[in-house]
Amino acid sequence: MGVFGWLALAMIGAGATPNFNKDIAPILYSNCSTCHRPGEVAPFPLLTYQDASKRASLIAGAVAGRFMPPWKAEPGFGDFAGARRLTDEQIALIQDWAKAGAPEGDGAKPEPPKFTDGWQGGEPDEVLTVPMKYSLAADEPDQYRCIVLPTGLDHDVYVDGIEFRPGNRRIVHHALVFLDASGTAKKLAAASPDGSYPCFGGPGFPAAGLIGGWAPGFTPPERNPAYSLPIRKDMDVVVQIHYHPSGKPEQDQSSLGLAFSGPPTEGRTSILVFDHHLDIPAGDSQYVAKASLTLPRDVQLAGITPHAHYLCKDMKITATLPDGSTKPLIWIKDWDFNWQNAYRYRTPLDLPKGTRIDMVYTYDNSANNPHNPVNPPVRVYWGEETKDEMALAFLTVLLPRDDIPQLRRDVGRQYVDQFLSQVQTLRDLPYEMLSPDAADRLTKVFKSFDRNGDGTLDDNERAAMLTFVHTLEARREQKSNQ
Repeated sequence: MGVFGWLALAMIGAGATPNFNKDIAPILYSNCSTCHRPGEVAPFPLLTYQDASKRASLIAGAVAGRFMPPWKAEPGFGDFAGARRLTDEQIALIQDWAKAGAPEGDGAKPEPPKFTDGWQGGEPDEVLTVPMKYSLAADEPDQYRCIVLPTGLDHDVYVDGIEFRPGNRRIVHHALVFLDASGTAKKLAAASPDGSYPCFGGPGFPAAGLIGGWAPGFTPPERNPAYSLPIRKDMDVVVQIHYHPSGKPEQDQSSLGLAFSGPPTEGRTSILVFDHHLDIPAGDSQYVAKASLTLPRDVQLAGITPHAHYLCKDMKITATLPDGSTKPLIWIKDWDFNWQNAYRYRTPLDLPKGTRIDMVYTYDNSANNPHNPVNPPVRVYWGEETKDEMALAFLTVLLPRDDIPQLRRDVGRQYVDQFLSQVQTLRDLPYEMLSPDAADRLTKVFKSFDRNGDGTLDDNERAAMLTFVHTLEARREQKSNQ
């Protein structure tokens, strides 16, 4: 506890009871009111003394258990922009205020915060709107829907600002924005009457990029033309929206704002760390998934987005530098699928070539896990459905533009090694992360090295397949360099 915390407690002990006007309002206005206000996803506002005082015990319990505000990253394990984690001193003040009967206090009433209506990052150059309103019933379960946003582009563009704007904040819980170069999303959406399709775990196609996101309280980063992102005219912009029922029938028609600029002068791209070979036994409450990736270039890590489903309970990602020192990247001790976030570092982290990124996720597939979607528990593998699981993290890295193609090739080779070094059956191949053509090629390669046709690769068959793939990749790179 800091010096000011001890002074505050000493004052309270001497009879200085905390009150709303002086002590509690600043905490609520800075950390809670962005969501707890009319029209937002939170179930009640926290803008006035009357709003807060009648819920004092509820607020005290929620902050003491760190259920609210919803900030999952542990302090000291990554310094992130926009952190909404309360200090121990703030939690103590709220608890003491509630125990004292939630006094309002003397003096002038605090002025509630004013929130910007409309686009938070400035007026966009183009607005992509969900084609048809999505209807959500009053009592149905949470919905995860993917919707293609028509761009109407007849040429490639560069964007340096991407802002999702929920049409109905009462039911839009969070959103992720992807690029699809395969055309899969458009086909899936066309088969549904309302132009959307269910997509619980992922977007249902090998994403060409995760380019944005939104959650209550999210502030879009400042526009920076140096790191603009390309959107090709043949790509589809796809938004995955998590809808949470409000208790009455609702409709939503959200939109996405794009700010255009010229080509980037600096390089920014995303890479993945993941363990695709999940096999979580029923009843196992401490299943551990591990994965590593070695950086083939010097980069700066600008952001990180961990991802799993309902069984995951602990996520830790660490960087080990070539000199043996370590940097904590993120640690989430109580992962909750319903409170996902894309975390941006206040200052990008310098990670030199040869740095190893280690990911360790822990899962609870027992009946004691209240989030387990299946009861009694069953064996769980990697997949995009509710009953499946994932173990991955998106890393947003900065580096010279000319180094990006080689970075992707080098990282891609590591992915191939990770996939194929553990492949035993066709089910082990990462179809949902591949384009249809790549999946077809990999299936043919698998079958050609399954010498006895039993549908399983033994150690010798797998080693031969790896050698073949490495040779093929080397030839392709040599040809591209000529």
